[in-house]
This record gives sequence, C-alpha cells and structure tokens, in this order.
Amino acid sequence: MVLNSDKRFRVVAQCGSAEDGIDKARLLRPDVILLDINLPGMNGIDAVPLFRKVSPGTKILGVSLHALTGYARKIVQQGANGYLTKNSSKEEMVDAILKISNGEKYICREIKDLLSAKLFEENDTASKLGQLSPRELEIISFIKKGLTSKEIAEKLSIVVKTVEVHRFNILKKLGLKNSAALVNFISKHHPDL
Repeated sequence: MVLNSDKRFRVVAQCGSAEDGIDKARLLRPDVILLDINLPGMNGIDAVPLFRKVSPGTKILGVSLHALTGYARKIVQQGANGYLTKNSSKEEMVDAILKISNGEKYICREIKDLLSAKLFEENDTASKLGQLSPRELEIISFIKKGLTSKEIAEKLSIVVKTVEVHRFNILKKLGLKNSAALVNFISKHHPDL
C-alpha cells in the first residue's frame, strides 16, 4: 500500500512464501525484492541465493521484525543488497529501495546504531583488559580452568594471600563482582585467554 501510493514504484507481485516468490521472480524479474526473513517454509535468508539464481539482476532488501545484527549480517552474506527492520520509517524504506536500486548497499539506522554500540562496547572491553598486568592475566587463565587460590599459588610459587590480592584487583579493574562473573566475562570477550 505504501509503495503503490508512491508514483516512483510499481508493485508487481506479493507472495506469502519464499518458494512462491522465487517462482514469481523467475517470471517477472523485478528491479527490487523486499524479502521478509520470517516466512513459512524456507526463510528469507536461505532464499536469497535462489532469488539470485533465477533473477540475477534483481536487488534484494531484507526486511525483518527483529533488530538483530546477526540477521543483517547473514542476509547480506547470502547476497542481499540491504537490510531494513519493520521499525524503520516509511521514508527510510523508500530511501533504502532507491539506494539499492542505484547499486548502493543499505543498512537501516536501527542496525547501524546497534553495531556502533557493540563496537564501542568491544573497545571498552579491550581497554579494561589492557589495564591488567601479565601476572593478572596469568591468574585469570588459572581461574578459568577452575583452580583455587591455593592451587594457583602453588603453580606460581607465591603465597595464597598474593593470589587473593590479584583476584581482588582483577575484579575491581574489570568492574565485576565475583569469579563466576569473571569467567563469563573472559569467555565472552577473551576466549583465547
């Protein structure tokens, strides 16, 4: 309805499944396909290569109810030209269609904002880890393996009290409350440690 009310666009088909859409794309060769990710049967992400095969010149704009960066990444990796969430405005949808029609790539503002936040979070994490001394990183690796302070002290030939001071300093520098939170944090942000 939104697109039909705009003279720049002409909707040539609507489909309820990826399979139906692929058949129509083969016949109609549309300029742009708005492809929902959540479809009955085959999902939109898996359908992208099939659309590419039957109508190679068609641009594909993935659309989803979900503002998940993983969905955007997957559909673009499959060959889509852009990604838009259903929270996007009419103006942003029109802008996305026009841009991908002209050969540009498009990721909606909502996903860009999430990616930016994630990038800054990773930078903050790297900064926190950079505050740790080599000895503290060594102790973290032992904590991650489940060793007690006494076992760590024996391995490093230091006293238990020194290990506990290091543990306290590690938690303080990383802003964590306990060893379980530390293990979760390290597993998520520095799994190779």
